Amino acid sequence: MDTMRELWQSILDIFKERYVDTVYRLWFSEIEIMSYKNGVVELMFPNRFKMETVKREFDGKLHEAFIQVCGFDCEFVYHCPEELAVTENTEELENLSNDAFTFDNFISGPSNKFAYTAAKAIAQNPGGFINDTNNVANYNPLFIYGSSGLGKTHLLFAIKNEVERLYPDLTVKYIAAEEFVNEFVAALGDRTTNEFHEKYRNNIDVLLVDDIQFIAGKTQTEEEFFHTFNSLVNNGKQVVLTSDRPPKQIHSITDRLRSRFVSGLLADIQAPEFETRCAIIKRKAKLLDFEIDDDIVDYIAKRSKSNIRQLEGITKRLHAMCNLTNEKPTISLAQNAIKKIIDDDVKPLPVTIQRIVDEVSRTTGVSTDDIYSKKRTANISNARKMCFYIIRNVTDMSFKAIGSEFGKDHTTVMYNIDEMEKKMLTNSTLNSQVLDIINNIKDEQ
Repeated sequence: MDTMRELWQSILDIFKERYVDTVYRLWFSEIEIMSYKNGVVELMFPNRFKMETVKREFDGKLHEAFIQVCGFDCEFVYHCPEELAVTENTEELENLSNDAFTFDNFISGPSNKFAYTAAKAIAQNPGGFINDTNNVANYNPLFIYGSSGLGKTHLLFAIKNEVERLYPDLTVKYIAAEEFVNEFVAALGDRTTNEFHEKYRNNIDVLLVDDIQFIAGKTQTEEEFFHTFNSLVNNGKQVVLTSDRPPKQIHSITDRLRSRFVSGLLADIQAPEFETRCAIIKRKAKLLDFEIDDDIVDYIAKRSKSNIRQLEGITKRLHAMCNLTNEKPTISLAQNAIKKIIDDDVKPLPVTIQRIVDEVSRTTGVSTDDIYSKKRTANISNARKMCFYIIRNVTDMSFKAIGSEFGKDHTTVMYNIDEMEKKMLTNSTLNSQVLDIINNIKDEQ
C-alpha cells in the first residue's frame, strides 16, 4: 500500500461488500485511520458510542479484514474525541505549569472582550478583598454564558492558573457541574454530607463551576449548591460559573438560586468575528508548528463562523491531512477539512438510553434500577414516563423500540408519553425539569 489511506480504504471496501449499506454507513464509514506504526493501528471514531459498539461487536472482523488486506495481523487502538478531550483536560489539571489555558493565549476580540476582562480582573483580585486598589467584589459571582466551544472553559482554567500563580496560598477548585452532582449524590448515599460540606464551604477560596445548567431540576443538589454559594460569597470567597445560556433561560432552577446567579456580573460570549477567527487559526497553526498561508487562513475563517473549537478542529485536521499526504496546505485540502469538521458538528451524536435514564434519575431522585423495574409507585412511574417522553423527543426510536428497552409494549409507551404531555401542560415545574433535561442531553451531543 502506498499510503495509510489506501490501506484503510481497502479494509472499508471489505465491510462495504460484507454488510448492507445501512450497517456499513452506521458503523464503519466514519472510522478514520490516524497512524500505523510498529504493528499498531490507531483508529478515530466520531463518538464514544460508535467506538465502544464497534470494539465490542466488530473487533474480530476488523482483524480478519486487516489480515486479508496485509497478510498479517496488527493491534488496534481505539480513540474518540470525548476520550481525547478528557485526557487533555486531565493532563492540564494535573500539571498547572502547563500554559495550555492562560489569559496570554486566549484570543480576545469584541465577541468576548467583556468576559475576558472580567475574568482577568477576578484572577488578579479574587473575591474583591485582597487589595483595595482593584475592588471587584461586585463581580461575585461572575456568570459567563455562551454556546459550546467559545472559550468559557478556557477562561475558567486561565483564572485557576493565574490565581495559583499570584496567590499560591489560596485554594482554587475547578469542577464540572455534573461532577458536583455525582459527588453530592455519592455523599448522600455514603452519609458523608458533612465531609462534603466541609470540603466545599470551608476549604475553598475560589470555586469555578463549569456548565452550571446541569444542576437545574435536581432539587437536593440545587439546595446544596445554594448553601455552598452563600457560604463562600458571604465569607469573601470568589465564585465563577459558566453556562450555555443565561440564568433566565435555565428553566427549572429555583428563583432564589437564579437571583444569586444574577447578583454579581453577567458576561456573555458570542461567536468570534472574522479577525478573531483568523487569529485563532494562526495561533493553533503556530502551536502545531504548521505553516499556513494567509489566503488559506482567510478561506477557513470565512467558512467557519460558529465557534473556536470548530476552527481549531479544522486547523488540526488540515495539519493531519498534510502530514499524511506529505503535501502543503491548499484550498482544496482546506475544503475537505472544513467539510468533515462542519458535517460532524451538524450531525448529532447518538443518544444512549442510559444517558437519559441517568439524567432523569439524578433529577428525580429515583434510582435507575427502579426506573427499569416493574414497580408502579407514583414517583417511580412518573420518572419512567419522563424517560419515555425524553427518549421519544431526542432520538428517532419507535414506540416499540423504547418499550423493548424497558420491558413494555408499544401501547404502554404511547399512553405514558401522552400522560406526560398532559401533566407538563398543567405542571410548570415538571415542564421546566423536562425541558432542562432535554437541553442538557442535546448539549452533550
